[in-house]
Order: sequence, then C-alpha cells, then structure tokens
Amino acid sequence: MVRNMRILCDFHLHSCLSPCGDLAMSPRTIAGELAKKGVVLAALTDHNTALNCPAFAEACKQAGITPLFGMEAQSQEEIHMLCLFSSLETALLFSNEIYNLLPPILNDPDKTGDQVYVDEEENIIGEVEKYLITSADIPIDELAARVHSLGGLAIPAHADRSAFSLTSQFGMITDGDWDAIELVRIPADITQDTLHRYPLTTSSDAHYIEHIARRPFELDMQNLPLMNTDGTVNIESIRSALRRRLF
Repeated sequence: MVRNMRILCDFHLHSCLSPCGDLAMSPRTIAGELAKKGVVLAALTDHNTALNCPAFAEACKQAGITPLFGMEAQSQEEIHMLCLFSSLETALLFSNEIYNLLPPILNDPDKTGDQVYVDEEENIIGEVEKYLITSADIPIDELAARVHSLGGLAIPAHADRSAFSLTSQFGMITDGDWDAIELVRIPADITQDTLHRYPLTTSSDAHYIEHIARRPFELDMQNLPLMNTDGTVNIESIRSALRRRLF
C-alpha cells in the first residue's frame, strides 16, 4: 500500500501485439524499461485487444511495477480511447467483446505488421487474425459507458492530435463521461474552461523501446491506497487522484 506519495504513471503503451508496434516491445521488455525510468503504475494498451496483458501482469510482478490492463479502443467515430481495468480477467472479457465488434478484415503481416501475443518468457503463443487498427461497432459514449459498467477508467487518447482523437473527429473536446483527457502536450497557458474541467494526463504512446515513459505524469495519491487487499489496483483511488490533476 502506497500512502502520502506522488507516483509516476504511464497509461499508454503498445506491445508487439499492436501491428504498428516494434516486435521488440514484449511485455517483459516494457516492464523492465518502466522500472528503469521510475514508473510505478503503468497500463498496457494495445489497439483493440488485451491479449498481451497476461504476460504484462507477470512481467510487472517481476519488475516491481503496478499494472493496469486494457486497450486503446477505436470507436465507431474513429476516436481512440484508453480503457483501463484493475482486473486482468475483466480486461480480457472486454477485449473479447471489442474483438467481436471489429469488422471481418484480416491482417496481412507483410503489409500492416505482425499482431503476436506472447508468454512471460517472450515466446509467441498466438497471432490475432483480424486487423486491429479498425473501428469497433460502438459509439464513443457507449464505449465509455461499457468501460464504467465494468469498473474501469475511460480516457480519450491524444485529444490534441490531428487524427483518431476527439478534436480530429468532432472539432473539439466534447463533453462526455471521461475520467481524464490525455494530451500529447499540456500547454502552459491551458485554461480549465477550455476542457470542461476534465483532469489532464500525458503518456508515452510508446510503440518502440526508446519511447517508453517519454511523457509520464504524476499522480498525488495522498492518503489513498494504491492497492486492494487482493493485490489489484484500487481504481477508485486512481479516479480520485486523477481529479487532483485539474488545471
């Protein structure tokens, strides 16, 4: 249990399972790099799948990292959202739901990249058939609602980017049931009115080893417990700590 601490976090990391990710990005490698850079709490967020999260769970245990599990889901509107859970089983359940909502477009590794998931020893144990960088058949608001119904966190990703974001698709950061808004960079002159009083985060969006923990953010846990008694992350503590990041 961590108390009276500021912890370094990275909620946006891709492994070798994402077709745009480097094959060197195994969960074990990611966890090791996070530990070297002082990250305490981290989430594996491959595109539309959580199948490398079991290996990530074991890798984090070995590296002393506290893990969250989930994905960077792509909504009907082609908006990316970080969907984060404390329970590995819940993340895998959600992963299966999202996979079933993807169109039947098969991946071509020679053209779009490999989509492999591995065990904790970095052995390839399978390859995802559907191409993962497509839109699930679910609107962004319903996506957030489903994440919350499963006890997770819903954070629109890289909202200031010119593609796959709230601003690229809607022209602005729209109101929604978001736990935070991820930006690539938080401007020095940001005003909270601009962002409807959502907490702001940054994260690495790492696809390559050298990008891991390049834009981490701090959470002030104060007296909140980071962990539950069953060893999972206390999501409500994280939600409360995120609210302290109002600018």
